[in-house]
Amino acid sequence: MTETTVRTPPRTSTPTSPARAHQPAGISPLGLFTVLLGAALPLIDFFIVNVALPAIDTDLAAGPAMLELVVGGYGVAYSVLLVLGGRLGDTAGRRRLFLIGMAAFGATSLACGLAPTAWTLVGARVAQGAAAALMLPQVLATIQATTEGPRRARAMSLYGATAGLSMVAGQILGGVLVAADVAGSGWRSVFLVNVPVVLLGLVLAVRAVPETRSDRPASVDVPGTLLLGLTLVSLLLPLTEGRAAGWPLWTWVSLAVSPLAAVAFYLTERRADRLGRTPLVPPSLLRLVSLRRGLAMLLPFSIGFSGFMFVVAVALQQGLRMGPVSAGLALVPMALAFFAASLAGPRLVGRFGSRVVTAGGIIQAVGIGLLLVTVWRGWPGLGLAALAPGVAIAGLGQGLQLPVLMRLMLSDVPADRAGVGSGVMVTTQQSSLALGVATVGSLFLALAAALGMRDALAVTLLVQLGLIALAVLLSLRLPRVMR
Repeated sequence: MTETTVRTPPRTSTPTSPARAHQPAGISPLGLFTVLLGAALPLIDFFIVNVALPAIDTDLAAGPAMLELVVGGYGVAYSVLLVLGGRLGDTAGRRRLFLIGMAAFGATSLACGLAPTAWTLVGARVAQGAAAALMLPQVLATIQATTEGPRRARAMSLYGATAGLSMVAGQILGGVLVAADVAGSGWRSVFLVNVPVVLLGLVLAVRAVPETRSDRPASVDVPGTLLLGLTLVSLLLPLTEGRAAGWPLWTWVSLAVSPLAAVAFYLTERRADRLGRTPLVPPSLLRLVSLRRGLAMLLPFSIGFSGFMFVVAVALQQGLRMGPVSAGLALVPMALAFFAASLAGPRLVGRFGSRVVTAGGIIQAVGIGLLLVTVWRGWPGLGLAALAPGVAIAGLGQGLQLPVLMRLMLSDVPADRAGVGSGVMVTTQQSSLALGVATVGSLFLALAAALGMRDALAVTLLVQLGLIALAVLLSLRLPRVMR
């Protein structure tokens, strides 16, 4: 396939001029399906292990701290390397990095599925997160570089729908696979299932995904990369491991380092920008109102989403004694409602603009509130039918928020910075997902030991209502008109 490039537009007075000259031919439907498949895999794998953790613990004698590393190690590696993955795609070619990342994701998934010990599994999960960080930024960057106008709006809506559905479907699929115990594989099947999917994705990507890159390739920002990595690791690692390890001294030292590293990262990036270099995260990108305000809202939304998914997986299995299949099926109404809302979103946005996001947050709050009342009154005799209304309404609200928000955040990012822009957005999302498990999840586990499962679940649902309220308030600051 002939390589194509995205030419840098001439400088104008605005930072949002799209790169139109010498754009590659628009991505085909098969190509779009392929890159969306690549977007689904990393998000499914973040959540698919939630319902498999009890089986992993039994088989590998992992213990609480090791189980949290199985989840957190993947999230931390993924978060730290995402922006770098976007930069490498801009420079070396996005399809090339997509293929490398997908192949590595398949290999590390196989390593996870064959892991003989808990430590081996943790190491393979860290490597799997790094592979995902190479693959995922290329998805949004390719969409940005090969579409425009209504086609871009539709593609971004499909991306947002894919992201949200993947996060819900991961837990459903995990429950089904663990219970099915295919060929005696047990929990290992949640990783091994990736291998044939990756092989299919590689064949399709070679045939259908066009090559794009920036015409102004930039060298890797080594100081920025190291400082961003230090910031995220020093924050996420102690929050993930602190509760299970008993909050030793290193966790507090690490948390104290995190804000200092963040300040050093910002100053380093600003200085590089002023000197005419190309920093890892150009501060000029954050001057785009749509991106900056969208990122602010994405933070509480994603923290609440991942915290809810983790807590529900634990509460249904350990509190209500549901099996993995029932625990997964409890989320089917959420997935169906999310899908329906994501399909309706583009038409609603054309009429109401970004206020669709605000309405989605209010609907989500109603669903979580209904679920809270159901849990308080019906515990411990709750079944799938009792949980379904609250879960479905919450999914409907989420489906009106996430696809629209993702489309909005990247709407003003120039095509030649598509890799960096998508990397910044997905890093924020992934860091927030990891933060949600570490904070809301840890709060729930601590309260469950002290107050019991029902009260712990009620408190964490109240915390999520607070996060939803914050997201709704932030949504009022989003640009009203969407392009």
